[in-house]
Amino acid sequence: MRTKVTEHGLVIPKHLLQGVAEVDIQKQNGVIMVEPVSSRDPVLELGSAPIHSLEIRDASTHHDRYIY
Repeated sequence: MRTKVTEHGLVIPKHLLQGVAEVDIQKQNGVIMVEPVSSRDPVLELGSAPIHSLEIRDASTHHDRYIY
């Protein structure tokens, strides 16, 4: 898709941004990138799906061992 850059900038059609609430725009080495920003914070999701097992009783203190 090609579009003209006006004095106000560039308009990205809404259908290309379906389901996107926020984007991050960066320019590196002459390339402009528009990336959707996730509204989810992975740190805040820690513990949302804890390990439930009768065999694993120390998952909260030794979680690194179980991740690997």
